[in-house]
Amino acid sequence: MNHLLKVLIATIAVLFLFNACKDDDSTPVYTITEEYTSEVATEWMGLLLRLTKEGPGFTPPVAARAFGYAGLTLYESVRPGMPGYKSMAGQVNGLVAGAIPEPESNKEYHWGIVANAALATVARACYNNASAGNLAAIDALEMKYTIDTFGPQTSAEVSNRSVAYGISVGEAMVTYANSDGQAACYASNFPSSYTPPVGEGFWVPTPPAFQSALQPYWGAVRPFLTENVAGTLPAPPPAYSTDPASAFWAETMEVYNAVNGLTDEQVVIAEYWSDDPGATATPPGHSISILKQVLENEEANLAVAAEAFAKLGMGVHDAFVSCWNAKFTYNLLRPITIIHAEIDPGFTIPLNTPPFPEYTSGHSVQSGAAAQILTDLFGENYAFTDKTHENRTDINGSPRPFSSFFDFADEAAISRLYGGIHYRSAIDLGVVQGKAVGANITALDFN
Repeated sequence: MNHLLKVLIATIAVLFLFNACKDDDSTPVYTITEEYTSEVATEWMGLLLRLTKEGPGFTPPVAARAFGYAGLTLYESVRPGMPGYKSMAGQVNGLVAGAIPEPESNKEYHWGIVANAALATVARACYNNASAGNLAAIDALEMKYTIDTFGPQTSAEVSNRSVAYGISVGEAMVTYANSDGQAACYASNFPSSYTPPVGEGFWVPTPPAFQSALQPYWGAVRPFLTENVAGTLPAPPPAYSTDPASAFWAETMEVYNAVNGLTDEQVVIAEYWSDDPGATATPPGHSISILKQVLENEEANLAVAAEAFAKLGMGVHDAFVSCWNAKFTYNLLRPITIIHAEIDPGFTIPLNTPPFPEYTSGHSVQSGAAAQILTDLFGENYAFTDKTHENRTDINGSPRPFSSFFDFADEAAISRLYGGIHYRSAIDLGVVQGKAVGANITALDFN
């Protein structure tokens, strides 16, 4: 049954129950999550995008982790107001049954206030290295919804109860997040303890910065679902070879020829999807931005937003763990390395090669996961226009239309060929890998 249809049926059932009890003045009428708009959720996610862009050390894996825990916190905080929906406690790794507080029975809650307090709590924890100005922005957004937006909608008693409950859920989720051992992962992107393997075809640092490997142990970070790592490792890439008849050499030459023959539109695509740390909210942030736009365009309610952000957040987190597991299992060298050594020492590419092994493509895996999750939520032929970069002046950030979520995933993936960063196998099989991650998240028992 279609997800949105399930939600509608559940809502009708609850409203029928409420109406049946109307004549009994002693029975309180409680609000449900669907009665609130998604504005509180989308505005918080907008702030998290800013915190990610401006936060020191928020590389793509680090950013994906923050979005994962924030999305799940939103869902768990408002789930008690979603009849028939189930907690992820006992379903995802490390979140044991009973770990998330339940609201008091027979008490009224304002689910917008609950979500606001929970998200503020987890934002302070995940972005505790934020600037003073950004920490103040968290405080300001929390107060905006508690006092200005939601304050007039309910009594002081209900408001205070809702704030307290939201904080309790947020604190439980912070405890859960920190139990993965990555509370300060933004400070450990380049561990000195890592020594890359040495050998023919293995990854080596690349120009211009020749940085050491970024988050080389991330493949061992706790995923939400074990299957998203253990069951998604792709087959090995084509074996390294300089034989002109080999598959690996053919893929190398494809990168070389593609970069040397780039069209203006391909350069735009490469730059549009680059999503570099420090300049943007990184690739997982781009996926979160797309969902934010969809929810705003749909004028979605809070229940739809909570489920969607939880699924997408967990999906992009697991996508990066899955991808990094592949990268540091195979340790394949980057195209620029072999091209400089064997073909053209003066070869240049439009983007900087990121500092970690090549196979598979992080852009491909996370975009594939996002596309699968968003397709399962909103449909196979959901057309949208992405405006993530419309205010940028350093690149052509003009809004880009897409006929489906997989259309966006395919463009984000192929952008890495145009950027001279990935071989074809890493791009194509990365999307397949991401789809598997997304399908596993969708299969969780939400309702």
